[in-house]
Amino acid sequence: MNDKPRHRVMANMGNHTPMNKSHAFGFGEPERVLSSPLVDYLGVSSTMLDENNEYYTPPIPLRGLAKVMNANAHHGSAIHFKTNLLAKGFKPSDGYSMSDFKKAAFEKVLFGQFYLQRVHNRWGKQIGVRHIPGIPMRRIKGRDQYAIVRYGKDPVIFDEGEIIHYKNYDPLQSIYGTPEYLGGLQSILLNENATLFRRRYYENGNHAGFIFYTADPDMDDDDADELQKQISGTKGVGNFRSMFLNIPNGKEKSVQIIPIGDISQKDEFERIKNVTRNDILSSHRIHRELAAVMPEEGGGSGDIKKISQVCHENEVIPMQNAMQEINPMLPKPLRIAFEVPNFEQ
Repeated sequence: MNDKPRHRVMANMGNHTPMNKSHAFGFGEPERVLSSPLVDYLGVSSTMLDENNEYYTPPIPLRGLAKVMNANAHHGSAIHFKTNLLAKGFKPSDGYSMSDFKKAAFEKVLFGQFYLQRVHNRWGKQIGVRHIPGIPMRRIKGRDQYAIVRYGKDPVIFDEGEIIHYKNYDPLQSIYGTPEYLGGLQSILLNENATLFRRRYYENGNHAGFIFYTADPDMDDDDADELQKQISGTKGVGNFRSMFLNIPNGKEKSVQIIPIGDISQKDEFERIKNVTRNDILSSHRIHRELAAVMPEEGGGSGDIKKISQVCHENEVIPMQNAMQEINPMLPKPLRIAFEVPNFEQ
């Protein structure tokens, strides 16, 4: 029987024959987070005919743009903010409701285009317009005609001239519109990836960031295995637990903790989030105060009224003018009009 004092690693593990054997183990392979490039999200392509050679496909799949809208806190918020700016001054009419206008404005900001269907009475007079969701809409080959494509079902084909299609100008093609924030998509996705990496980092619990080194000749295999088990238990839920290790007659450097990096401080998470946030707001041309972003440490906020006025003059009015481009296609009672705000009040 070995009468040497035994090590205590979280529990009394009994007596075993000491063995001089080195032990090393890892905390698992790193998890790849940045595995969804832009093409995987959107399937970016040029405008072309579909497999049946009947409809033009959008240059950027609209479902992809709709999914990316919720990638982070700033991009989707900016889209709703600009939609609200447009709807704030809109003058609804009997033939063009606020609800239909907000849907059209939302898709104008999100997709760079929107569709309205002319509504006629029984005598053929146009009495209104209503919004048609843009994701399933397709331009029919060779005609100024549109259809709702339904997978597994026959398409809904509209008459020529029945659909009013507004689209942002795209120099690469003239069939569909594209949104104005496309240059910020990489920052939108990087912002999301940084958040996902941070979440997975904490969920996985790989926080050790050190080498646990022991130089005690009396530690046998069972003791080492138990120590490995306890340290491995720092992964996952409860990963910030403390551990008790007792080494009777241990020396000063019997156990050493050797840091190999502090990812929690040096992964530049905050810097990535701030830089990509600024890129996102710039791609939408929204001032940080209007986006409810807190000022940097030591900085201050500008005059919110002056900022709002500049935003209205430089951003809202051009968006309103764009929405009014369809007015020549509408009867006078249905034409889009906006109230002029009084910033002096």
